[in-house]
Amino acid sequence: MKVYKPEWRCTFSVNEGADESAGWKERIAWRLREFADRLEGNGRTLKIDCDVTPEVSQEDMDTCLGKGFAVTQNLLTQLAHQAACEDIMRDAKAELFEEEGNAKY
Repeated sequence: MKVYKPEWRCTFSVNEGADESAGWKERIAWRLREFADRLEGNGRTLKIDCDVTPEVSQEDMDTCLGKGFAVTQNLLTQLAHQAACEDIMRDAKAELFEEEGNAKY
């Protein structure tokens, strides 16, 4: 009886700039990306490298990335909501946020 063993590999990395060992082409590419970010005013350029074996369709990969960014948006929205609530509490009940050394018990 033959035993089958599935084999796969997935590497995923996100870069926001060239690392120290980058060649001149990569450094120029990142300079152009930084320049484009400054021209547009707001935004953040990320480079995603994904290597999956066996190969996954581009459509499936795009779907996964889209879902990952949707989760990221949800998490950031929650953080913004928490920060807004904390700002209100700091204004309304500043005494609760005094440093421990200055707090009145």
